Amino acid sequence: MVRITKKPAERRSEIVQAARRLFQSKEYDKTTMQDVMDDLGIAKGTIYYYFKSKEELLEAVIENIVDENSELMQSSLKEMKGNALEKLRILIGEGNMATNNGEILERLHQPGNSGMHNRLLAAALIKQAPLYAELIRQGCQEGIFQTDTPLECAEFILAALQFLTDQGIYPWTQEDLIRRAFAFPGLIEAQLKAAPGSFRFMLVQN
Repeated sequence: MVRITKKPAERRSEIVQAARRLFQSKEYDKTTMQDVMDDLGIAKGTIYYYFKSKEELLEAVIENIVDENSELMQSSLKEMKGNALEKLRILIGEGNMATNNGEILERLHQPGNSGMHNRLLAAALIKQAPLYAELIRQGCQEGIFQTDTPLECAEFILAALQFLTDQGIYPWTQEDLIRRAFAFPGLIEAQLKAAPGSFRFMLVQN
């Protein structure tokens, strides 16, 4: 049998993709490191060379999800037409990482995973904020928004949306979430000095 030698980066990526498939289809708790090895036909020494534990492998999967989602958003942004508000409406919809990764992300809501969950949200914020800032700058040029700090505005908005609506951070009540959902459009409009009602579309998104 011919032994196939792969570059470290390629092998690591292959392991992450296999784990991501299994975590989603078989569930994280029911997937073992042996399952990943069997899926790829690799030895124990190979997988543990890259990942010391299943938890470390999950963290790599999460990073992969964030990177993929950010690349999708960036690619979509290049294809978008219209003014800044029209583009923001599309971008907000595409920023939802749970669409195809529900089982994996749901795992982060469980007790003991708060640290990893926070790292996911922080990584998403760091990757996505520059994309939103680009549209805020466009909006300023179009006269839709007014701000001298587009990146910081994007960071504040994303931090609020991510941390104050995520029940994995704190067990917010349904009333808390509804109250914030109705408040966010007006708060964002005030921060960006946008016309009243500009961000009302977010009520539909939520």
